This record gives sequence, C-alpha cells and structure tokens, in this order.
Amino acid sequence: MEELVIRDADVVDGSGDLSYRADVVVDGGRIVSIVKEAADAGCQRPKARRELDAEGLVLAPGFIDMHAHSDLALLRDPDHSAKAAQGVTLEVLGQDGLSYAPVDDRTLGEVRRAIAGWNGSGDDIDVDWRSVGEYLDRLDRGIAVNAAYLIPQGTVRALAVGWEDRRATPEELDRMRRLVAEGMEQGAVGMSSGLTYTPGMYAADAELTELCRVVASYGGYYCPHHRSYGAGALEAYEEMVALTREADCPLHLAHATMNFGVNKGRAPELLSLLDDALDAGADISLDTYPYTPGCTTLVALLPSWASEGGPEAVLRRLADEGTAERIRHHLEVTGSDGCHGVPVEWETIEISGVGDPALGEYVGRTVLQSARARGASPWAVARELLLKDRLAPTILQHVGHEENVRAIMRHRVHTGGSDGILQGAKPHPRAYGTFPHYLGHYVRELGVLSLEECVAHLTARPAARLRLPDRGLVREGYKADLVLFDPATVAAGSTFAEPRTLPTGIPYVLVDGRFVIEDGRRTDVLAGRAVRRTPR
Repeated sequence: MEELVIRDADVVDGSGDLSYRADVVVDGGRIVSIVKEAADAGCQRPKARRELDAEGLVLAPGFIDMHAHSDLALLRDPDHSAKAAQGVTLEVLGQDGLSYAPVDDRTLGEVRRAIAGWNGSGDDIDVDWRSVGEYLDRLDRGIAVNAAYLIPQGTVRALAVGWEDRRATPEELDRMRRLVAEGMEQGAVGMSSGLTYTPGMYAADAELTELCRVVASYGGYYCPHHRSYGAGALEAYEEMVALTREADCPLHLAHATMNFGVNKGRAPELLSLLDDALDAGADISLDTYPYTPGCTTLVALLPSWASEGGPEAVLRRLADEGTAERIRHHLEVTGSDGCHGVPVEWETIEISGVGDPALGEYVGRTVLQSARARGASPWAVARELLLKDRLAPTILQHVGHEENVRAIMRHRVHTGGSDGILQGAKPHPRAYGTFPHYLGHYVRELGVLSLEECVAHLTARPAARLRLPDRGLVREGYKADLVLFDPATVAAGSTFAEPRTLPTGIPYVLVDGRFVIEDGRRTDVLAGRAVRRTPR
C-alpha cells in the first residue's frame, strides 16, 4: 500500500491550466497516481497508509526560489523555516557572482569578508569543501529544502586573477574557463555574476562571453546581476542580451527591477526590449520579488575603484581621510557605479543588519536619521559604520516603483525569486514572505495574476529554466515536492517592522514526499538535497 493519499485537493498543477479536484497519491518520494474528481465519479478511491483531507486547500508543486542567498543558512540552521514555511522546496544558490565554491584558502577568507552581510562571517561553519562538487556533497548530508547552485563568476575571477581592476591574461582566462567547466561537470546549473560587485565587475564583456560559451556547452544558463539597475539600467539589460546571444547561452535576469527615480514608469521599455529579443529567438527568463525596496550591503554602494584589491584594501581606503573624501564625492555628487550611477540619497538607505551587536542602534534607521541624531553628516555615519563593522552592514534601499513591479511580474518569462538575505536584525521581509505575498497580495487582493498563472510562474517556469524534467508540475512520476495552501488566507506574515514573522495559510509542505511543514509547524525532517544539472 502506498504511503500517502491527499484527498479532495484543488490541484493547481503548475501548467497554467485551470484547477481540478483530485486525490493525489504519493509513494517513494514521487507522485504515483492522480485520480480526478474521485469523490463524484463513482470510481474506487485510492487508499494509502495515511490519508490527508485537503478539502478547501490548493495542492501545487513546491515553489522554486530562483534567487536565494541561503548558501550558509541551509547549513547553519537546519530548521530553515524562513523558506520551508513559504512552500519553497528548491532554492538556487551561488547568486550575484560571489559564493563559497570553488575556493582555495586565500579566496575563502576574502569571500567570507566580502559577503558577510549576505551570509554572516561563516566562522561558525566548518567549511570542509573547496570545489563545487564538494559543496554539493555537503548539502547532500541533509538540508531543509533542495538546493541548486550557480558558479559565482566573481569568486572564479578572485581565484584566477585576484581582486584587481585589470584584464585577465590569456592564461588566467584559460584557468577561469577550466574552473567553470569543472563546476558544471560537478553539477552546477549555470553561472552567476555580480557586475556591480568586486571583483566580478572588472570583467569585460569579452571575458564574460567566453565563460558563457563554456556554460552553454554544458546546457547551463547565465544569471547576471548586471551593471546597473539605475541610470544605465536599460543599457545594462541590452548588454546582457547581446552578450548571451553572442555566446549562444540562455539568459536569466536576476531580480529584474527598474529602480531609482530615473526609471519610474519605465518597465514597459524593458519589457519591449525583452519581447523583441524573445521574438528574434533569444532564450531569456527573469525573476523578481514582489516588493519595491531593494536589499544589499552598505559597502556595495562604494565606487568600484574603492573596492579594488578586496575587503582589506577597502578598509584602508576608508581609513584614509583624503581617499574617503574622494569616495564621498563619487557617492553624493558624481553617482557611484556601486550605486548604479545615481547619487546616493541617504534618506533611502536603511540599515537592516550589522555584524557587531554593539552597533545595533543603527538598525532600523536610515543613514540620514542616524546622522541627524548624532549631529554628523550622513557620509561620516556611513563611513564610521563601515569601519567599525568591517564592511558587514546590510541595507534596505527604498528606491522601487510599484507600477514597475506589477508590470514585470505579468511578463511571459517571469519567475519568482526572493533575493532573501537572512542576516541582520531587520532583514527585508521578502526573505520570509515572497511566495505567500505573491499568492495573497498580488493574486487574491489585487488580481494582478490569476492563481493558476502565479503558480506557473513559481513552479513550472523555473523548473524549465533549470532543466529539471521531473519537478515543477503535479504529474504522475514527478517528484513529490508539494505545497498545500488555503487560497482564502495565505499571506505573508513578514513586514518591514516584523520581518521574521512566518506566513499564514500554508499548513503542509512536502519535500521528497516527506512533510517538512505539517499542521503549520516545522518538523525535524531534512529531506532536501543538492539538485545537480541534468546532462543534455
């Protein structure tokens, strides 16, 4: 007898088709049968050792977070309710060009410092891996939800070239090609870049094109955080489209927003650009989070020249009065490339987390508010905080536009990604609320998407981009990564004031056919594993 039958569920299967009522049978980690309209058809109903009454609940494929920063959180916190409670059953890690594999001893220390704001210092994690394959093997020991991995191009460049702003030599480019090929062979699904973060931003298009050729040869995709989301946003999107078409590599645009005042109301221009490329044969997808503010690290706002050489070099420049003044001028007057070519507006920069608890007074305030309270300039406060906290502060950047958010999420290649940073006392609520916020706010309350459309965006579309042949749909033979939610009550509990509040209306989540959320509570099940690239 099979393990589980889910009775009388309203199945929204991920295809975009209308829902249907069915009994769904799960055994051995897979969906083994679907009996539609079982209660009314007079047919014999399936039986199993356990029966779950799903009356009034929607059964959907587990949600796929296409942009996650849980690289260490999955290892640090086996509970991981931040994602499991949202119905997320697969996260894509290695984002924005910086993560923890492949590394050597030198690079590991540098990366830890560079992205402490994303993942913490990492000192509490036994990093017993160096290669992509070894990191995936570590995940295979058991994690809360499944995880796929993108090779981080900035980390690869740090290994082969260092943190200097210069062209790679032919020998260095060959080494980067080999590192990318090795990562793909070991199971990565593609490559990411952070082209406003060092050292990835120092790569010219020709270098990126060569690496994308390698990725494409293994059936992977390129996921860039491109060179500007502000003053040069459209040009930056166009650059990525042209680059990947030259390389014949699929493109997935990370957190595809149109932010800052210069881009208010300009989402249709971006979508027209993408539609033209798609109609011409380009292979493009994108992800977004359903909120207006962004989230990054405070140090990321600095001009690229100030970050050359790595974290210790940044701290030395900040400590020097003359160099610090140059940095301030680029931030406040010229428009730093780290701030997307737009002069920083300190009233939009809210400190969301610090590494040193003694600096907690800054959290939840904008830099301008702290400056006024201290009788200092905003730059003096930001500089002092970066130095005292050794580049660890994270920020919310309140620069988004609701009309752009809604327009982009309607697009035919849109998928969902939280871009969730779990560090800090007051993280962005998207880390805990992205997927229920789509379902509750944008589907039920606003009607921006139908329920069937939205579920397809969050399940089948990302599974297709990841080339996963047995995930993303409720189908016989598919993996039993499933979520059951109440469409009348599902909602994000997280807010900007209380960002770690768990969602409501999601009582059951299954990973590999096992309950990781049961009756609305996290179980002790660690059914997640690394999801490796499917060979062509």
